[in-house]
Amino acid sequence: MQTPIPCLFMRGGTSRGPFFLDSDLPAETALRDRVLLAVMGSPDKRQIDGLGGAHPLTSKVGIVRKSAVAGVDLDFLFAQLQPDKDVVDTTPNCGNMLAAVVPFALERGLVAAQGETTTLRVLTLNTDMQCDITIRTPGGHVEYEGEARIDGVPGTSSPISINFLDTAGSVCSGLLPTGKVRDEIDGMAVTCIDNGMPMVLFRAADMGRTGRESVAELNGDVELKARIEALRLKAGPLMGLGDVSAKSYPKMCLLAAPAEGGSIGTRCFIPHVCHDAIGVLAAVTVATGCVLEGSVADGLAVMPDGLVKTVAVEHPTGEFSVELELDPADPQKVIRAALLRTARLLMKGEVMVPASVWEGKSS
Repeated sequence: MQTPIPCLFMRGGTSRGPFFLDSDLPAETALRDRVLLAVMGSPDKRQIDGLGGAHPLTSKVGIVRKSAVAGVDLDFLFAQLQPDKDVVDTTPNCGNMLAAVVPFALERGLVAAQGETTTLRVLTLNTDMQCDITIRTPGGHVEYEGEARIDGVPGTSSPISINFLDTAGSVCSGLLPTGKVRDEIDGMAVTCIDNGMPMVLFRAADMGRTGRESVAELNGDVELKARIEALRLKAGPLMGLGDVSAKSYPKMCLLAAPAEGGSIGTRCFIPHVCHDAIGVLAAVTVATGCVLEGSVADGLAVMPDGLVKTVAVEHPTGEFSVELELDPADPQKVIRAALLRTARLLMKGEVMVPASVWEGKSS
């Protein structure tokens, strides 16, 4: 016997995974997590018995409900799974999967379209962060086809605008959780920062690398990965995150001068695999590091003038532009971050899980 669960399989930005109504999943957290592991086929590096794509970027789940918070339309809970681990992490955000929340809610009838465009306020339950998401809804239906292009996704799609309202200290105690814009860990200069995603930024050159290596080269660089993980384990307690050995954050990011006309070059680890691109909130956090005087990005980043800056974050498969607005009274403070994503509904139906899992009989 198997238990069917209504599900929409969606791409959000450069990630993808199943989306569920909160009411269609078990209310008890431990049982819900066992169900999600069965849905994705974890733990198994190929995830051959589930919907997972054998990569962290395709081992993600979205859970959505109508919000009871005043002024908020939707609540979104993001779950990060790993192919070869039995872990369901609902601590960090995912700005890519966030792009699919409003299309999902409209497809499932949680909310109604507002006209040619629909703007809804979404609360990310993982970190209590709010954002306004705008999508095109001509004729009252979600429009998926359009002219917007994002690196890491083939072709073009309808644009989705995400305006983050308050991302500083999403998981940590604040934007700079150590209280400093620059720290030194085992002789390595780092910037520990959280503007939507806890991250440790450091210069590729300080690791003896260029920051322009391919993803395959970096994933095969055993010595570098060991050094990065050692750095991450020491940064975690300094950032107030405790023991991060089993956590998916902080993300680790090598910085270099831009090579393709952008603002900064990046190679991000999430946290043990080099990202083919860069996560949405990781890009926001890196861009924020670029505007902070004295950070490890200071002197590498090529930044435009003005209080509203478009920061082009280069990554292995292109670039990710983030628009930051700075506080006129304190140009070191970011008061708004906005960006463009796309999403697409890939499949709708029911995902099947063993009845023994749903009934809580699995080990």
